[in-house]
Parts: sequence; C-alpha cells; structure tokens
Amino acid sequence: MTALAKTSPAGAAGSPIAGRHPVLRFLPVRAGRILVELPDLETTLALLASLENEPIAGISELIPAARTLLVAFDPSQLPPARLVDEISGRDLSTAPAATGPLVEIPVRYDGEDLAEVAALLGISEAEVVQRHTAADYTVAFTGFAPGFAYLAGGDPLLDVPRRKTPRTQVPAGAVGLAGAFSGVYPKTSPGGWQLIGSTPLAMFDLGRDPATILQPGYRVRFVDMAGSHRPTAIAAHRRKASRQVAGKEIAAAQMHILDAAFPVLFQDLGRPGQASQGVSISGAADKASLKAANRLVGNPPDTAALEITFGRFRFRMKGAGVMALTGAPASITIEAANGATLAAANDAAMALEDGDTVSIGEATHGFRSYLALRGGFAVEPVLGSASGDTLAQIGPRALTTGDRVDVLAAPMGALVSTVQTIHPDLPKAGEVVTLDVTLGPRTDWFTLQAIASFLSQDWEVTPQSSRVGIRLKGSALERSDTRELPSEATVQGAVQVPASGQPVLFLADHPLTGGYPVIANVAAHHLDLAGQVPIGAKVRFNALGPFAEIGAAS
Repeated sequence: MTALAKTSPAGAAGSPIAGRHPVLRFLPVRAGRILVELPDLETTLALLASLENEPIAGISELIPAARTLLVAFDPSQLPPARLVDEISGRDLSTAPAATGPLVEIPVRYDGEDLAEVAALLGISEAEVVQRHTAADYTVAFTGFAPGFAYLAGGDPLLDVPRRKTPRTQVPAGAVGLAGAFSGVYPKTSPGGWQLIGSTPLAMFDLGRDPATILQPGYRVRFVDMAGSHRPTAIAAHRRKASRQVAGKEIAAAQMHILDAAFPVLFQDLGRPGQASQGVSISGAADKASLKAANRLVGNPPDTAALEITFGRFRFRMKGAGVMALTGAPASITIEAANGATLAAANDAAMALEDGDTVSIGEATHGFRSYLALRGGFAVEPVLGSASGDTLAQIGPRALTTGDRVDVLAAPMGALVSTVQTIHPDLPKAGEVVTLDVTLGPRTDWFTLQAIASFLSQDWEVTPQSSRVGIRLKGSALERSDTRELPSEATVQGAVQVPASGQPVLFLADHPLTGGYPVIANVAAHHLDLAGQVPIGAKVRFNALGPFAEIGAAS
C-alpha cells in the first residue's frame, strides 16, 4: 500500500489514497486489501455490480457494506495503482435493479421495541407495521453473523437509531430496524437493533443448500402473520442429501481423548468465498504452524488438525500413527503400553504405537499448539471446511474428555518429514511482542494524540481474549469523529476501537462486518504471531509505511 499512500495529504494518518473518481475514497487496509468508500449504498451497489459484471483480473473477493466495498486482490498480479485507476474509471451513475428471487418473510409484530419505535417516529404501532409490510426490500449485503442480511429500500420514515445499550441476547428470528436497514437475527446473539417483531422462519440452516435464505440481490417482503395473506413458498433452496464423512470407512486408527483441560477445535485453512452468506474465513489462528504440522506427518497443508489452546491435553492411540505438534511449544510425554516412558520433541514427526498414551503439558510460550496425525482426522466439513468458527458457531463441535476420533489411512505416496521444523520464538505472559501494522482505514477518526498513544504504549492482553479477538487494555484512545460508523467489512488483524477506547485485535473468528472504526490492521506477515499472543502478554504496535513518523514522534 505504500506506493499509493504516498499520494495522501501529508500528516493525515489513515487518509485516503488519491483516485480519479470524485465520489470515491480509497482507504488503506494492508497489502492486498483496500477499502473503497462511497457516498451512499446505491453507489456502493453500483460499483459492486460493475466489478462483478466486468471483473478485474487479480481481484479475489469483494465484500460490500453500507457505504464501502472491501477489495481483496493479488498485488503481484494487480498493482495497487492500476487497481485504483481501474475502479476510478467505472460508471457508477446507475444502481442495479434487484433481480434475485422474491422471499416473503412471515412476521409476528410483537417486538419489545415496537411501542418505543412508534413513539420515536410519532406514529401508531399499527402504522409502523403497515409501513414495514408495504415496502419491498433488497438484500444489500450480509455480515455480523452467518445468514444476517442488511435489507435496504424500506419506507424512509422507518429510519431509527440503534439502541443506546445493546442487548446481551437477542433471540433467533427477531426482526429489527437500525438506521435505514431492516434485518432478521438468524441465531441467538447480542445485538443493538430495535426489535419490532419475530419470524418462525429459519434464516440460516446448514441442512439447506445454500444455507442462508437471503443473499445479496434477493428481494424481500415482510408479511404480517396477523393478516390473511399466506407467504409464498421460498424457492431456490433445497435440503441437502445426507452424506458420510469421506474416508470414514477406511479409518486406520483412533484417538481416545482422556483429558482436555480446554475445548480442542478442529482447524484447517478456513472457508474462503462464503461472504455472500455472511460467513468469514475462520481457520487456524496460526496457519503457518498448522501447515508445518501437516508437512511433518505427510498430510496436505490444508488437512484438518487439532488446535489446542494453552496445552494440557492427553489421549490414547488405538492403532499406530505418526504425530507432530507445532505452534506453542509444550512438553510431550509418551507412555507406551509396555510401561516405558519417553519424552518427545516439538516440531518433529514421532511414531505412535497401539496403546500409547500421549500427554501434552502447558504451553511454555505462545498460546495455541497444532496436533496433526498422519492421514488426518475423519471429520465432516461444513461449508467446505472443518474449521470450528466460535463466533459463527459453524463447523465440527469442540472435542472434550471422553470423545473418540477416527484417524484416516494416509494416501499412497504421502511422505513423513524427518526434518525438524524451526519455529520462531513466541511470546509468553509478561513479555512484549511487537506487531507491524498499516494505519487505516479509519485512523483519521482519532485525534493525533490518540494515534501517537496507540503506537507508543504497551497494550495488556486481557483474559477476555478469544479466537474472535484479543481484547487489549491501556490508556483509552480518544476519537475526533464521534459519529456512528455505518457497518463495513473487517479482516483478520483489524484493530477495532469501540466506544470504550480499548482496542480489540480481531483474530480468525472475527465478524465479517463491524460497526466501530478500525485504527489499523496487522500486517499479513504478523497475523500468525498475533494468533499466538497469550493472556498476560503485552502488545506494541509498529506502524509501517508513510505514517510511521507519527509513532516515532511520540
């Protein structure tokens, strides 16, 4: 992004990249990612349609939001300056007409906030319902949670702010309003939308194909269940045929879990390309360690392995196998069936015999270890991946004490590595780890003093951290722009700053879209390191590129 950012106004941290189109701003995210800011939703959808109808070679993904479009691209194939020129030259004068199927959603207008919304708008509850059911909506974009669609095109009077204090739990099927959008919560989750009703319709069901009822471009109509009209059948969805785990019938061994101090997750390289269903990539928090574990035992790099948080895991083998443990280093003890005990090394392949009991101790550095077995685990993928996404609640369930997992036979030609992997030093509690960041896209929403503070202080990693994100504690960051930010796409490594001023560094299970400004994004080469920062460690951010002098001046 440096080549583009040099055209930004001097001293304006996180300022836009120059482009030829008068209504566009190109905001830095990190190498291979830019955020295009547009004046309104209609222009955003016009750009999205233009790039989908006349694609630019090198773009890998587009994630629309209320007034922005996140563009993921390959800089080696598509130089950033050329990408900006290509987008700037597009005709955005006409928004595309919605041509997707019509979905009718039955609603009981019994929401907790219906009376408050009516009072806020100065109309009756009956008129709120009448206006909400009279309009036709379009699925503008998805995000927040799998199956959550932002519905645009409703009655302009029904423009209400989010609740000042979000609810800690909103039930699945709740129908709500926020700004100019309507939406339906696909599953129980926290949320701050104004609730005006509920629907019995399942908005997200992995037993359907596709899993989500609403996708960008679909048309939507709400139907009052108190009336006589019956919603039409929903087309374009079918039940999935039942299937078995591939290869399960040729299991070569089995893992019996004797002790799991913390939930153990299956992880692979994630599920890209599911943004239209509101699903982020997820995958291993430290993908390099996952690939290293698979390489050591002769598996393809994207084979599912076990992500073990903080260690303390014990299992017994039924049948022989080959194991490797990478990532956060921990002691490995093998108790053979004949009573012999031996210690094994991290980052190396080790042979296991039938009846061997393997005990993994607490991680001494880092936070997450990756355990691979030759042949891989017999686990059914969900939306093309075996990753357990803790935020979206998608993927195989976490393993616990007493579970048994089949291990598949290795394919012909799979070679076990005899070379020990050299893993970089990982931080431990009390230590300071430095993460490189690109400032932006919303750095200019913060005071210069806050930006300097962000880059100069050591941020403490709190126990509230998870695979969703690292919650940091330090001197609060003050915003210069206190407006409510329309929802926009976020990426792994985004450092989002909520109203408290305490940053959250998003990890693998981050939401697809977020509503708080992102002050910076962790550089791609430090994403795996961010996934290994343990609770109690401290994080310092180092700005790359043209804005690094802000940190140096503090």
